[in-house]
Amino acid sequence: MSIASASAVPLARIHGAGPTGLLTALALADAGWQVTVVDPLEPAGLINRSRAYAFTHSSRNLLERLKLWDAAQSLLVPFRHLELVDLSLREQVPFGLDDLPGRLARAPGSAVGWIGQHRALMALLLERAEADEAIRLLLGPREVAGETLELPEPDLVVAADGPRSPTRAALGIGVAQWPYSQCCLTAQLELRGTDPDQAWELFRAEGPFALLPLGGRQVQVVWSAPEPRCRHLENLDAAAFLDALAGVLPRRFQPDLLLDQQRAFPLQLLVARRLSRGRTVLVGEAAHRCHPVGGQGLNLCWRDVAVLHRLAARVVAHNLPASHLPAAYGQRRWPDLLITLTSTHLMVKLFSNRSPWLLPLRRRLLQLLRRSAPMRRLSLMAMTIGLPT
Repeated sequence: MSIASASAVPLARIHGAGPTGLLTALALADAGWQVTVVDPLEPAGLINRSRAYAFTHSSRNLLERLKLWDAAQSLLVPFRHLELVDLSLREQVPFGLDDLPGRLARAPGSAVGWIGQHRALMALLLERAEADEAIRLLLGPREVAGETLELPEPDLVVAADGPRSPTRAALGIGVAQWPYSQCCLTAQLELRGTDPDQAWELFRAEGPFALLPLGGRQVQVVWSAPEPRCRHLENLDAAAFLDALAGVLPRRFQPDLLLDQQRAFPLQLLVARRLSRGRTVLVGEAAHRCHPVGGQGLNLCWRDVAVLHRLAARVVAHNLPASHLPAAYGQRRWPDLLITLTSTHLMVKLFSNRSPWLLPLRRRLLQLLRRSAPMRRLSLMAMTIGLPT
């Protein structure tokens, strides 16, 4: 039996108010649920982070269903060209709008993908959540400690509280994880040598290196390298860091100005051993974490939200008991999760090495992609849409 009666509005409680937690709240509210979001951070702490995200068409589709795309699109920088380059082999594969499925290529304002800043995105999501009468935000340590005890028992608990999820740990759900020998260093800077609507994925022996457009000459650098090197780069002053950056980039790129403090983060592949227990489901990085190659991280998290949105609507329509939602969610998410996590892991292992045994395979794969439009279309569709669920 569902906790909620057939006539009652189902209740959800979300632990975590990051981009995935807030979007989950908006999705459940859109499906007809009453939602409470709890997070120990206050709004300023949630917003004030210097990072950027890549958005694919799977995220655009969800934002359109939630009537958020028009507002979000104004905050995003589209890129219509993606260049995949193996610097060891000097092989390059260009992706463009022609490599998208027809309906996506013809959509108004279409792009291969979009880049958005964390601060602007979080401000939008918080604004929409605060304005939604079906959503109650309890943000900050006092609110979380003092008010959650008075909350009614929910039909659904959503753990969106990150890779070290206290909710997941309290449920006794273990994780499988593989730490990479690489760290990820991020920075925003002004760069010459690229177009404003062009993104780059450069494969170097020490790890993938992405250049993501932020408008004009500004780009986000996502630099994967061995941990000691990343920690050293993190501690350099601006001039020394730009010199180090110029030393590893192809000659066409010329870094001019560092716009924020470079930061290094450890990288790992993580997946929870199960996606639900009882009335609780795991979404976002509470359930999985992957290497940033290909920009799959946030999009994979938001595909969790898309599935939850559809199932929550079925509960309100009395086509699915609320008690059955967690298991149904897990069944629908596993195929996409496993394929995406495996493919990003294999991509890192294949391209982040100097093995002479793998160079012919890499060359053959890149040449096949460059020469075959159907192969480019298939690979780009897998990156931008994911596995249907």
